[in-house]
Amino acid sequence: MTQVSKYPISDIVYKRIFEIFSKSLVKIESKNEASQFIEDFLTPSEQVMLAKRLAIAFLLDKGYDFREIHKILRVSFTTINRVKLMKKIGGGGYQKIINKLLTEEQVKDFILRVGEMVTTEFGRVGTGKGAWRYLHHELEKRRRSKPF
Repeated sequence: MTQVSKYPISDIVYKRIFEIFSKSLVKIESKNEASQFIEDFLTPSEQVMLAKRLAIAFLLDKGYDFREIHKILRVSFTTINRVKLMKKIGGGGYQKIINKLLTEEQVKDFILRVGEMVTTEFGRVGTGKGAWRYLHHELEKRRRSKPF
C-alpha cells in the first residue's frame, strides 16, 4: 500500500507540485517514453495498482460485471466499486481516457474484421489462396489474443 507523509504541505506547494507532475505526463511523447517514465517513477506495486484501476474502468465500460472483473484482475469488489464511483462522481478524467482507448480498440477490431473478410474471400478461389488462408488465420489469432 502506498503511503503519504503524515506531515502536510501547504496548498500552494501542493498545487505547484501537482502542476509539475501533470506537465510531466503531458510531455510524454511515445509509448516507450511512457514505459520508461513509469518504471523509473513508480514502484512495481504502484504500477500494478494503477494499471488495475484503469483496467477496472475499461472493463466496466465494456460491460463486464463485478464478478468477471474480480476473476480477471484479482481485485476486491470494494476496489471495483470505488473505481465505478470515481468514474461516476469524478471530474471525467477516467471516462475521457477510457473513451479514447475504446475508440482505438474499436478501430483496430474493425480493421482486423475487414482484413478477415477480405482474406476469406480471396482464400476461396484462384491462385495463391493458401497465402490468403494463412493471412486470415494470422488475423484471427491476433484478434483473439487479447485476454479481454
